[in-house]
Amino acid sequence: MLKSEAKYSLGQVVRHRKHPFRGVVFDVDPEFGNTEAWYQAIPEHSRPRKEQPFYHLLAENDDSYYVAYVSEQNLVPDETGEPVDHPDLPDLFGDFRDGRYPLEFNLN
Repeated sequence: MLKSEAKYSLGQVVRHRKHPFRGVVFDVDPEFGNTEAWYQAIPEHSRPRKEQPFYHLLAENDDSYYVAYVSEQNLVPDETGEPVDHPDLPDLFGDFRDGRYPLEFNLN
């Protein structure tokens, strides 16, 4: 069994290392958990290792809001101290404070 530890936590604001977007972590897979078709659609020279945590993000860029699925190796902490403006945030989290979003729902 592979044992991995997530570097980022639920409610934390992170930024993509290469692409211009940032988001709030709302779920973590201990290793790659998406479809093989999704993985193969990534250019081979850019494919991340599957054996690492992958994060589900409520993401935003300058043009839109969306859900992103990103490997840990491609994320860095967001140091701006600015909130994310994703419209789905209130469904999962409380108000932005101290650089993060507190969970506002019960986990299973």
